[in-house]
Amino acid sequence: MSARVQTSAAARGMFAKLGGAFAGQPFSFYAATFLLALSAVIALAVPLLPTYDPYTQNLSAGYLQPFQSAPGPGGRFYLLGADTLGRDYLSRISLGTQVSGFIGLAAVALSLTVGVTLGLIAGFFRGAAEAVIMGLADLQLAIPRILLLIAVTAVIGPSVINLTLLMGVTSWVSYGRIARAMALSLREREFVLAAKTQGATPYWNITRHLLPNVLPQMLIVGSYELGQIIIIESSLSYLGLGIQPPTPSLGLMISEGQTYLELNPWMSILPGIILFLMVAGVQFLSQRFTTEGHDDGPYAR
Repeated sequence: MSARVQTSAAARGMFAKLGGAFAGQPFSFYAATFLLALSAVIALAVPLLPTYDPYTQNLSAGYLQPFQSAPGPGGRFYLLGADTLGRDYLSRISLGTQVSGFIGLAAVALSLTVGVTLGLIAGFFRGAAEAVIMGLADLQLAIPRILLLIAVTAVIGPSVINLTLLMGVTSWVSYGRIARAMALSLREREFVLAAKTQGATPYWNITRHLLPNVLPQMLIVGSYELGQIIIIESSLSYLGLGIQPPTPSLGLMISEGQTYLELNPWMSILPGIILFLMVAGVQFLSQRFTTEGHDDGPYAR
């Protein structure tokens, strides 16, 4: 009996801590949590269903709208309907969400790594390194990113890896400029100068002093850029320059569904709703980081 009482008390304590963590949070926090949790369920929980099958065709179920079954006795039930080839739309939306999420997260990780590294080098060392790096940044800013991606993708061919690398390489400027601006300020701070007088190497100063102060600010930029990259990937796929069939992409599914709006408008509406959920959740998260009032790092005070 005592063991049950202890278990119940521990459970109540856990829920109390969880409730305390959520209490008093702004609307953006709850909105981001709900939208991102819903997107995660679609991407990660749907593949666990026994009916998950994004590629198998069933022509008798073509153009089925949500909550309908395939014709004939014992026809399979399709929760979100089926596409033109009778493929389960819930499964394809789930896989498309996985693809968009993977490309977005991987591209943000790559661009953050490249941008922060180059920005810290430019801000800490100044001189020729700063001139070259910031010159590259200005050159890239002179070319609209979407046009650059369209041109390069048309040359090297679209694929998940190519899109991830291209969007990661073309998205580093925002991180680099912010990291450089912070490095210019931090390099003259007392803790950096004191470390120099003690014989600290530039690598030690950058990794131990500058980087911990810069990374919290990158959360804001990264959360904003994640939504932008998901939109860009969907736009490229919508134009036929992104993910190629039979791999589903939310932008590609919207484009394919436009042809059949009279037969089944949900073929465009559903992936559009999921895309909105993902991007809105990320943007609310970015707003949460922006208004939270993070300090500038461990040495801000």
